[in-house]
Amino acid sequence: MTTLLQINTSLFAVGGQSSQLAERFVAAWRAAHPDAELVQRDLTTDSVPHLDGRRFSAIITPPEQRSPEQQAVVDYSDALISELKRADVIVLGLPMYNFGIPSQLKSYFDHIARAGITFRYTANGPEGLLTGKKAYVLATRGGLYAGTPLDTQTSYVRDFLRFIGIADVEFVYAEGLNIGADQKQAALERAQGQIDTLATA
Repeated sequence: MTTLLQINTSLFAVGGQSSQLAERFVAAWRAAHPDAELVQRDLTTDSVPHLDGRRFSAIITPPEQRSPEQQAVVDYSDALISELKRADVIVLGLPMYNFGIPSQLKSYFDHIARAGITFRYTANGPEGLLTGKKAYVLATRGGLYAGTPLDTQTSYVRDFLRFIGIADVEFVYAEGLNIGADQKQAALERAQGQIDTLATA
């Protein structure tokens, strides 16, 4: 059975534009794959704790030396990774905040980047272990940034996903949403058309 993991990261949860585009993608994709499993994770309503020294120490402590509190931290990280491992398709709703990714997504990334589990170091450099997956990133921005030096978001997300083995990544942009009503409508319609095509391909 094919599994799709939908990850929303908007501060406005399901009300955010990126979340709504993700919902559109999922609806079209499920119509084309009625037997597939859907797993949803909203990083705003179910936020991932920021990685601090205590949590990082728990993760790198040998299993036989962990306290119960440390093991709980590792179990939490393991659950996020297990969810991601099961997924064949990942749909990521990605708003831009202050030229970067939402902090809750950074926390999620910090908990799933685990040496020996989602990537490993080799003589030829790091190797991602979560291969064979397809990711769709639905990026919404108030301004116009794609293809400019200010769009550090695209390269960061693409590089991180590749680092853990997810190299097949498709971006759909809805930009200029705060410039004016006409620009917003045109950008959303363009993104929706791309989504409908990709989700049913």
